[in-house]
Amino acid sequence: MDANEDFRGLTGPQKAAMLILSIGDEQAAKLFEMMGDEEIREVSLALASLGRIGSEMVERMFAEFVDQISGSGALYGSIQTAERLLAKVMPKDRLDGIVEDLRGPAGRTIWDKLGNVNEEVLANYLKNEFPQTIALVLSRVRADHAARVLELLPEEIAVEVMMRMLRMEVVQAEVLDGVEKTLRNDFMSNLARSNQRDAHEMMAEIFNNFARENEQKFIAILEERNRDAAEKIKALTFTFDDLTKLDAAGIQLLIRTVEKETLAMALKGASETMREMFFANMSQRAGKLLKEEMAAMGAVRMKDVDEAQMAMVAVAKDLAAKGQIVIADRADDQLVY
Repeated sequence: MDANEDFRGLTGPQKAAMLILSIGDEQAAKLFEMMGDEEIREVSLALASLGRIGSEMVERMFAEFVDQISGSGALYGSIQTAERLLAKVMPKDRLDGIVEDLRGPAGRTIWDKLGNVNEEVLANYLKNEFPQTIALVLSRVRADHAARVLELLPEEIAVEVMMRMLRMEVVQAEVLDGVEKTLRNDFMSNLARSNQRDAHEMMAEIFNNFARENEQKFIAILEERNRDAAEKIKALTFTFDDLTKLDAAGIQLLIRTVEKETLAMALKGASETMREMFFANMSQRAGKLLKEEMAAMGAVRMKDVDEAQMAMVAVAKDLAAKGQIVIADRADDQLVY
C-alpha cells in the first residue's frame, strides 16, 4: 500500500491525533479544552494506538508546515503522550478514568501494575509498612512475585507477614480502597517519576535494533546535527562488532547458547577477523561443520545476516545481564585473571 492509500485509510480521530502530535503541548491543550468528553476519548484512543506515521503522510497532512514537520521525519503516538497532553487540561480524577481505558484491562488495577514492579523495589518500599499492610499487598499479587518479595524482606518482617497472611480474613472494602489509593498516589506515582529513562539510553536501544545500513545512516545524520548526542549514543550502543570484546570463556558460552543456524548466518556476513575469533574458540570438528553449513547456504540476504547478528547481540546482552559473561568496553573495564 502506498502513502496515498495509507492516507485515505486514516480516520478522523487519527488525523486529529496527528495534528495534536505536531502542534506542541500548549496548542494541543487548547484544542482539548474545546472538546467534549466523548471527543477526548476518541482522539485519545487514536493517539494511544497511532504508532509511527511516515514522513510522507505527515507532509501530505500538513503541507503548510512541511519545513517544520519534515525535519522530525515521523510522529509517534503513545499512551504516555496522550496522558501528558490530557494532564494539562483536566483534573486528575477525570484523567485517571480516561487513562485507565487507554491502558486496557491488563493494566487497569493497581495489583496488575504491582505485578510488573521489580521485587527489590517493591520489597524496599513495603519493609517500612505495617506487617498487616504488607500481608494485604502480597495476598493480592501473583504467588511467584510474593515469594520473591518475601525472600528480600528482613527475616523477622517476612515471618510476621506470613503469619498475618495465614490469619487474614475478608478485607473490608474501605480498607482495601485506602491501601489501593496509597499505593497508586504514593508508591506508583513516585516509581513512575524515578523510572524515567535517560533519553540517550532509550535512543541507543533503538539504534541496537536498526538494520545495519539504517544505523550507520542515522548516526551520520545525528553527528551533523548534534555531535555530543551522537557520541553518547555510540558509547551506549552495543553492536555485533562489540562481541570482539568478549574473553574466550564468554565467546565459548555464546557459541553454546546461540542457535547453530543463527550463528552460521551471523558469521556468514562477519569480517574475517570476527570469524576466526569464533572458530578459534570451537573444536576442530565443530568449526569444520559450521564452515560447511555456511558454505551450503550460498548467497544470503543482508537482511537475514543483520537479523542473525542482532539475535546474537541480544543473547550476549542477556548473558551479560545475568553475570554469565563480561563485556569489557572501556579502559577501566580491564579484566584481571
